[in-house]
Amino acid sequence: MPEQFTALHSQALADLSTWTAPSPPQEQMRARMVETLRLDATAMWRHHSRAHFTTSLVVVDADARRVALTLHAKAKRWFQFGGHLESGDSTLEAAALREGLEESGLADLRLLPGLLAVDIHALDGAFGWCTEHLDVRYVAVAVGESLTVSDESDDVRWFDVDALPEDAEPALREAIALACERVRANPGL
Repeated sequence: MPEQFTALHSQALADLSTWTAPSPPQEQMRARMVETLRLDATAMWRHHSRAHFTTSLVVVDADARRVALTLHAKAKRWFQFGGHLESGDSTLEAAALREGLEESGLADLRLLPGLLAVDIHALDGAFGWCTEHLDVRYVAVAVGESLTVSDESDDVRWFDVDALPEDAEPALREAIALACERVRANPGL
């Protein structure tokens, strides 16, 4: 496993061990993630573990009235921006920000400090040998509005937070609600 993933493992273990989850289901996932990290440091690296960590970014506008989502090319569903950790990522936050910038096409995002939410979800055969993602989620405010479709997406667009796509999963809806709360509680960030 590349050395950088060891540092990301240490950060994930420290952050998840001290983070206060916002709900009982989030707490259950947080505890499972900590247990996974303690048992298998290689879970940070997608090329080793069948169940591995990812990071993602919920991107909202400055008023927390709209959220930018991507229609994932493999899953064919709307999601926040995110993906696998890469050897050049210095922190989990940096990985989430990189994914947000790459997949949204936005030129500038203001990352809010601290972990937002977690999610553990099973994957279907379209994802190859990987069977599960343990996702660590953050929030950022978009400075601009112009979105661009990436190679990993079929579409990218803004949605009113009160009019999300019908197929938006409960975990995504929860993350968006938490993101909007955080942005509204920290105006001007």
